[in-house]
Amino acid sequence: MSDLSHLDLAGIRAARAALQAQEDAVSFVRRMAQGRLDIARDEQRRRAENLPTSQTATDLAGVFGQEHGGGSARPPRETNISTDHPLVIELEQLCDRVGFGSIRTLDEAALLGVIDELSAFENARSGERRMLFDQIDTLTAELVQRYKQDGADVDSLLND
Repeated sequence: MSDLSHLDLAGIRAARAALQAQEDAVSFVRRMAQGRLDIARDEQRRRAENLPTSQTATDLAGVFGQEHGGGSARPPRETNISTDHPLVIELEQLCDRVGFGSIRTLDEAALLGVIDELSAFENARSGERRMLFDQIDTLTAELVQRYKQDGADVDSLLND
């Protein structure tokens, strides 16, 4: 994304919106993977501490209620990702392949495999997010620069 001079403001806005939609999908699926990774790590912890299994929603709420750090400083946007999105399908296929649905009955090696696979998937999505954020930031900076140079039409700014 080096030369944006061939794009007008509408083109830059459209390109940014497309990247934001991609980022929404990547972020959504990344959060899904993180949730499953949290469940797998909690199962690993439960086994290490020799705690009994339970089937209560309270336990699951405890897993998801833990603090995990800062996340993105960007404001959240409404996200509506279809279950047939390729990344959702990829995550579901990964979970099926590693036996995530039977996590309580997996042996230790298989549980470690689940954690490794989900970690790799989540890390890949994190890398994609950073790349998308960089591209979005480049387009946003170009919009700001053009508004400063050419003067801003208030109505067009409200659409950004």
